[in-house]
Amino acid sequence: MDRRFVLLLALAVTLLSSLAATPPADACTRLVYLGAHDDVITARSMDWKTDVATNLWIFPRGMARNGQAGPNSVTWTSKYGSVIASGYEVSTTDGMNEAGLVANVLWLVESEYPAYDGRGPGLSIAAWAQYVLDNYGTVKEAVEALRAQPFTVVTDKVPGEDRLATLHLSMSDASGDSAIIEYIGGKQVIHHSRDYQVMTNSPVFDQQLALNTYWKQIGGTVMLPGTNRAADRFARASFYVNAIPKSEDPLKALASVFSVIRNASVPFGINTPEEPNISSTRWRTVADHKRKLYFFESALTPNTFWVELKDIDFSKETGKVMRLDLGPDQRNVFAGNTVKDFRPAEPFVFQGL
Repeated sequence: MDRRFVLLLALAVTLLSSLAATPPADACTRLVYLGAHDDVITARSMDWKTDVATNLWIFPRGMARNGQAGPNSVTWTSKYGSVIASGYEVSTTDGMNEAGLVANVLWLVESEYPAYDGRGPGLSIAAWAQYVLDNYGTVKEAVEALRAQPFTVVTDKVPGEDRLATLHLSMSDASGDSAIIEYIGGKQVIHHSRDYQVMTNSPVFDQQLALNTYWKQIGGTVMLPGTNRAADRFARASFYVNAIPKSEDPLKALASVFSVIRNASVPFGINTPEEPNISSTRWRTVADHKRKLYFFESALTPNTFWVELKDIDFSKETGKVMRLDLGPDQRNVFAGNTVKDFRPAEPFVFQGL
């Protein structure tokens, strides 16, 4: 047997053993498709054991923001308008801005944020993704700014639970560039490359890449891991997002991406008591960076619908904060382009200190 293969197998066994001891966490998957004619499509699933109380929001340019981390919170004015999916109406979990930048936050139980004494600029973790969407048009621009650590990320308890939110952030843009930001041991770690197309949950991203190297050695047409564990979803998504045809038909490309994110989803109703890190997929989003389309699909409705960003008035002067009420468990049914179905609303306040 090839020595390199043996070493990879040993590494995989070691990492899988560590996964078995991983503390409880909730799960999600994010992937980026790089297609024909510079098509870029980002998809993500939201896996959570209870209703995340998600609604869709339209935010215009020129909004005055506060990082909700006490008296020294970072403040800013939104440079870009965006369409986002909220969490508990206190956070931005996912979204795309008018420049085609997408931001997603996923659970990472290993996250450990710097201690915050309230003296320097602080940013609530609930506003982390929105800060990126408001301020940057590309991944490169965001990475260059965030490397300087202009604020300290401040976490808080998950609404209704007695545990801190432990998240990592992914970004992708219309060029196909990607970045993943984690806080490990209190220090910011940035992974920046067009090659980083997939992100799931535990273990940390470096270890996910090592596990995926093992599965690449085997080859996805020979065998792929089939469980709902984060490492297995990472391997499946990584293989399929590059195995699907690079169709020149944008509808076929979107269909292929939907099929991959569904393949990495957890069947509704699966919430295993002894495996609390495996939770049902409640909804999925698919963002077409080139055509500025933001698709939403709830597990509890029959329709996939979308928001066409080109039809939205994001201007500071006449644009309005708008909300699409998805209802409890996102059971309200919509079809087609839903820009007309949004209604004016007061913006939610980010959870913070």
